[in-house]
Amino acid sequence: MGFACNHFRRSLPKTRTLAPAALDFLQKLFLLGPVLLFSMVAHEYAHGYAAFKQGDMTAYQLGRLTWNPIKHIDPFMTILLPVMLAYLNLPIFGGAKPVPVNPRNYRNYKRGDIIVSLAGVATNVVIAFACVPLIIMIGLIGQNVPVLLRPLGILQQMLVLGVFVNLILAAFNLIPIPPLDGSHVFKYLLPPQWSLAYQRIGGIGLLILFAVLSFARGLVTLWLTPAYYLRFLAEQLYLPFMLPNPFGA
Repeated sequence: MGFACNHFRRSLPKTRTLAPAALDFLQKLFLLGPVLLFSMVAHEYAHGYAAFKQGDMTAYQLGRLTWNPIKHIDPFMTILLPVMLAYLNLPIFGGAKPVPVNPRNYRNYKRGDIIVSLAGVATNVVIAFACVPLIIMIGLIGQNVPVLLRPLGILQQMLVLGVFVNLILAAFNLIPIPPLDGSHVFKYLLPPQWSLAYQRIGGIGLLILFAVLSFARGLVTLWLTPAYYLRFLAEQLYLPFMLPNPFGA
């Protein structure tokens, strides 16, 4: 499940002059949309692939072990819910369609459950780190090939978002609220009876998550602090190689 928009808005490039709202929105969508979609698809693919390696072929048999984004788009979670929340000016979140897995097929139930649950988070972290050398490489190319400054600048801005988006997705999915990935690890830290009761709240997990995002934003921001710090460290590496902002400073 991916955390969208509210935390990303601060990182999007600003225009030199105040652009019309529609144009500004389209610019943000142009940059953020593909990055967020790829990041969520990679997250779900990682779950399916990890499950496959642990002995569960459910995702593969159902055609979900694929990079085709259409297979991972959920009409409600990916499209309707974020749009509805944006329209109501409420905290925005959404996610891709969860990859189906059957933990009973894992060769080792507990180990398999933890590995599969953390696979998506680990993938987002790897993508975030991989974006940094790509940003630097594109900056070096752009500095030596001025005619490519604008297209390379756009690509570089998308990769900068890729760092932030994936770090936020990783941190957010570790929140121990079912059905987020962190809950599949946290349940093993509880006594058996508490763990069973904890897993039962999964049916209303999205309502709890929405309540936390609405009324405990300070707590969420604190939880995401490591992601912000890692982003800061990444910036120290790639900022000297940034090309002119194609949308203006």
